[in-house]
Amino acid sequence: MTTMPIPTRPCPLCGKPRDAAHAPFCSARCRDRDLLRWLDDGYAIPGKPADRGDDEAADDTPFG
Repeated sequence: MTTMPIPTRPCPLCGKPRDAAHAPFCSARCRDRDLLRWLDDGYAIPGKPADRGDDEAADDTPFG
């Protein structure tokens, strides 16, 4: 019985081979770049905007 090698996927940001220490990325740099995209709302699911509830609308009114 022959075993097939497990295919490895490249780094999702730069395409270099993955490093086990930083999986699924190739380096700490790519891992940190991905984190910054998440923190800056760089990733989004396309669709229509969510409806605002009454509580959220009241938060936008200035007091006084």
